[in-house]
Amino acid sequence: MENALWRGGWMSRLRIASGLVLFVFAFFHFINIGLGLFHTDLLHGMQDGRKAVSRHAIGGILIYGALLIHMGLALISIARRRTLRMPFSVALQVVLGLLIPLQLISHLVQTRYAHEIFGVNDEMGYIIILMWPSTAVWMQSLLLLLVWVHGCIGLHMWLRLTGWWRRLVPYLIGAAVFVPGFALAGLLTEGRRLWMDFADPDLREQYIEHYDWPSPQEFDALFAVKDNTMMVFWFALALTGLIYLGRKYWRRRHAVRVRYVDGPEVVSEKGMTLLEMSRANGIPHTALCGGKGRCTTCRVVVENGADQLHPPTEVEARSLKAVSAPRGTRLACQIRPTDPVTVFRVFRPDGARDRAHASQGQERQLAVLFLDMRGFTARTTGQLPYDIVFLLNRFFDAIVPAITAHGGVVDKYMGDGLLAMFETATAQSSARAGLKAASEIGRALERFNQRLEAEGSPPVRIGMGLHLGDLVLGEIGAAKHAPRTIIGDAVNVASRLEAETKALSVELLVSDKALQAAGMQCDPGELREFSLRGVSELVPALPVKHAADLGSHTSPLEQIA
Repeated sequence: MENALWRGGWMSRLRIASGLVLFVFAFFHFINIGLGLFHTDLLHGMQDGRKAVSRHAIGGILIYGALLIHMGLALISIARRRTLRMPFSVALQVVLGLLIPLQLISHLVQTRYAHEIFGVNDEMGYIIILMWPSTAVWMQSLLLLLVWVHGCIGLHMWLRLTGWWRRLVPYLIGAAVFVPGFALAGLLTEGRRLWMDFADPDLREQYIEHYDWPSPQEFDALFAVKDNTMMVFWFALALTGLIYLGRKYWRRRHAVRVRYVDGPEVVSEKGMTLLEMSRANGIPHTALCGGKGRCTTCRVVVENGADQLHPPTEVEARSLKAVSAPRGTRLACQIRPTDPVTVFRVFRPDGARDRAHASQGQERQLAVLFLDMRGFTARTTGQLPYDIVFLLNRFFDAIVPAITAHGGVVDKYMGDGLLAMFETATAQSSARAGLKAASEIGRALERFNQRLEAEGSPPVRIGMGLHLGDLVLGEIGAAKHAPRTIIGDAVNVASRLEAETKALSVELLVSDKALQAAGMQCDPGELREFSLRGVSELVPALPVKHAADLGSHTSPLEQIA
């Protein structure tokens, strides 16, 4: 996990570390403002505690150092970009980051600088009165929102690689909305109270004396510092733009020509990957993994210029070997042409533009249930086709509601069996839904068999395999005639587990991975390890004689009751 979160160069790690320092500071600053909703003493008490950290020599160096480093690295990253084409979330974060200094500079000058140079008591009350009721209060409120949204986007982009973050996101969204709302409510409450006090001439004089209010001359000096600092920022921003344009012009002078078979011919900057060249020139180029080398959908056949390309990296070679790619095939996300090349895109997204990107493949970790009716062939031998169909439909009518009631969907029916998946927000909720559905299927089967017995028909027996694993969801088939389905190792494991239930004479086998994801515990002695065909490792699973009794094998029982 550590490698996933901290991979990248020293600049990336430094940007993450400085961003975390600023995010923590902003979080406690906003909570501090929000305490004005309750009482002034709480607001000022927490501010005194924060100042003990931020006004300490070490704390000040850490916070202001993080601010300068983060802003500097942001400008450097913009100057070094090869193209301004970027995903919306990244573009939004960049724009917000550039807007923040426009308000933050004024805030810092009127508080910390005024305190250090003119001895101003920059308590929260002074800051609020200084802004109230002019447009400054709305501009600073906007600054609060800009900082918070920028920080939340950055935090999400960083932690989305982890499984625990994906599970917590639905809950953290509420916290992300609460914090700025709480801060703004505290600001408005304290602002109204202070402004009413300030309307009283006697109280106003006391406030002015308490805060050591700056004189008109001192205010003029503060505004001059703010204007000069703003000019420095604009100069840095202009310099960043000039560096970007200069690098772009230089690269144009050192460009490479790329010709696409059955497509256009473009001139792009050297140093970009072929996939980046395609996107920069608006050329459709499939890349389902986003250009990370994890899939081969961006692969091309290099018809001319292959000998001028660098050899495949280990990542690229492994991916190409997995699909038995022919000679001359390369991944567009991995090669950086420096000489003219002619390439043929193996997959052309513009040939099926009516398909959404997600329909071509989406990775998820979900629970899947494989179910099969036992002895179906022997049971239906000699029966009329209509009677067989009638029996199957009655059977599915009885058990499928148990699946759909817990958020599952039947991916496909296979004669006397089915494959179901539980597409919920998290792997944990998916596993829990699968367990609840399996238990409910067992009870639904008991009720169905009671009706069959009353009709003088033999009972139906089933086998089920439940597993949680990585899947790919997508539309498989010809354009406009492709149903959405799932493929992946998890489907194979669930199918193999279902097959094992026959030899064990049990209704259900639940993989230990599904149990752990759902937070369920069982007696370790009840788990058995299975060597499944097509699966390289042993799969621990819990056999359950009757699926309806699943709750008696696990705890906490209420989760699957």
